[in-house]
Amino acid sequence: MVEKVYNMTYSDSKTVEMLISDENVHYIHMIFNKGEGLPEHFSNSNVYMTVINGTLSIGLDKQETHKYNKGSILKIPFKTKMNVSNTHEETLELIVVKAPAPVK
Repeated sequence: MVEKVYNMTYSDSKTVEMLISDENVHYIHMIFNKGEGLPEHFSNSNVYMTVINGTLSIGLDKQETHKYNKGSILKIPFKTKMNVSNTHEETLELIVVKAPAPVK
């Protein structure tokens, strides 16, 4: 078999799972219920964030919080301050791709 297969979790509870972590890319699946999210942090690579379900509330650097609906794809530059959360009733599901993969 040439390909390697990865499987995402399907859940209604908070999930942050690193599906792929290699020298090329980090591919992360996240699920957040209302009031959940990530601690404020700085991006450690270029971040590509896809909203699979729900509405993403995100504050970047000194901007006010913006909201992005299902189907939105964000490109966030390296070293950007990020505040990611779900402030809505509907479950938020994201795919986050970091490329190139962050160097530890």
